[in-house]
Amino acid sequence: MGIGTIYKNYFKNNLFVRLLLLFSLITVVTIISFSYYMYRSMSKAAIDRELDVQKKAMSNVTNYLGGKYDSAQSILFDMYRDSSLAAGVTFMLQHPFQEYVQHGLEQYNLGGNSAWKDGLTYFKNRMDDDEDISDLILYSADQQTLYVLGRNRQLKIVPVNAAHSYVPDVMAMESKSAALPNVWVREAADQWDNHLYAIRTPINDKQTLKNIGQQLIYFSSDGIWKALKNDKEEVKGTILVLSPDGGVLFDSSDRYYGKLYPFMDQVNSVYENSASNQGDYVTKLTQNKGNFIVVGIVPKTELEASTRGIGTTIFTIGGICIFFAILVPFLAVLSIAKRTNQIIRFTRKVKQGDLNARIPDAREDELGQISRSFNDMIEELNQYIDRVYKAEIKQKHTELTALQARVNPHFLYNTLEVIRMRAISQGAHDVGEMIYSLSALFRSFVQQKKIYTLKDELEACRLYLELFQIRYKDKFTYSIECDRKLASLRVMKMSLQPVIENYIVHGLRSESTDNKLNIRVKQADEFLHVQVKDNGNGMTPERLNELEHWMQMEETEGESFGLRSINQRLKLLYGSKYGVTLQSELGKGTVVDVWLPMDAGKEVPDG
Repeated sequence: MGIGTIYKNYFKNNLFVRLLLLFSLITVVTIISFSYYMYRSMSKAAIDRELDVQKKAMSNVTNYLGGKYDSAQSILFDMYRDSSLAAGVTFMLQHPFQEYVQHGLEQYNLGGNSAWKDGLTYFKNRMDDDEDISDLILYSADQQTLYVLGRNRQLKIVPVNAAHSYVPDVMAMESKSAALPNVWVREAADQWDNHLYAIRTPINDKQTLKNIGQQLIYFSSDGIWKALKNDKEEVKGTILVLSPDGGVLFDSSDRYYGKLYPFMDQVNSVYENSASNQGDYVTKLTQNKGNFIVVGIVPKTELEASTRGIGTTIFTIGGICIFFAILVPFLAVLSIAKRTNQIIRFTRKVKQGDLNARIPDAREDELGQISRSFNDMIEELNQYIDRVYKAEIKQKHTELTALQARVNPHFLYNTLEVIRMRAISQGAHDVGEMIYSLSALFRSFVQQKKIYTLKDELEACRLYLELFQIRYKDKFTYSIECDRKLASLRVMKMSLQPVIENYIVHGLRSESTDNKLNIRVKQADEFLHVQVKDNGNGMTPERLNELEHWMQMEETEGESFGLRSINQRLKLLYGSKYGVTLQSELGKGTVVDVWLPMDAGKEVPDG
């Protein structure tokens, strides 16, 4: 089988296959594109999220170190606010320690605690308030001496004469930055712990503002982990705290303590967020307070590993979506094609003359609506054929009956007129009136009119009722209510008179003197509603049900006009919603409702 044959058999003449292939192609391309876009977006979002977590941790570290810097400054600020304490510390830094001790005793003996405050005790108490302080060192510029307070609250006095030590030179250098402890100060204080960073603050004479020494605090770098305790498990990569010269004050990876950071040039070139030459994501925060730098470094491979799972998930879901996006439309198209072929098959049956064919499809979608519309069309076509055919037969039957009744009508009219005049001459005026009404009634039945209106039908009813009002004088009354604007509407001939006749025959109570009949005509939406109401004998519920069932049966040939005849003719001519309905109660009367079209048009038989 060649490609051309395959194309002709499966594609060219198969709309649904072409639609399915087009939909599948669009779906596959869309899902792949969307999956790739989602992978890129979610990967970027995951990387940004990881960097945000790291940046948050770095911000906590920055705030923590800023707090330590403020804490170191506050030690001296609180000292300056207390004049007695400031005087004691100034005396200690400007005199030998023995003189300071002696001076303190003298001041205590003279004025008590209020006159003198021991500076060393103050600094020891401040160390106790902050567990991250490893050592607090006071340097006296005049005495060239270090006063070293360790965590054990023991004071160590270390002379650092410029002739034998570089400490005075180091202390003479200005520094407002957090930095690594100076090696010469370390040696003098005998403090070699690498996990330390130093904050140095000058001490001035409160009176003269002359620099008299330095306060040097060694903080433990391990205390920085307190700022990372909430993010420790989530933070990826390494967080470093660097001094401006590259000294490593803190290293979460514990690789660079005691060294200068080897990539300081690259850190200085980073503004805020960047990627280094090694493919690492670098984030930098600079703190003016203490002049230190917090750097976050996340290897690109580590971030890609976290996004690899996202890619696998997205593309797996994308593959599943493609599978179902092709399978579901395939099944749907297969079902639609099957139903469409069924519709085509049944239309061909109708085309061949089978008007009993019906499409068995009860769904509510478009094809179901097409099927129902097709079935309704065939049903209406059958009803139309049946209605027109039966209406023509009934019309012929009516015309034949009318033809038989019109045999020599002038002879009938003349005979009735002779009888009427004879009755009047004999003084029977009521008989004369009855014969006149009967003659007029026959004339209306026999007369052929092109347009038969509601007015004509009501007049025939009136003439008929006049006969029986004369017959049952003082026992029977009637009324006819009709809006004049409705009188000119076309109606089916003899659509009301048989109802009146039915009352006279079955409903009128000859022994009563209050027989009443009311005919009321009104418009009810698209219907011309005629209600005939009497207070006659009425019917039992059983008889009413029997009569309603009998009215729905087909009229037999030769049967006289009656309620069933009116009901059947109205339904045949105008449709099932028109016809006659009954209400009755035994001993109270009957209500007959006749529902006619507002505009009977040309379908009304006039004969």
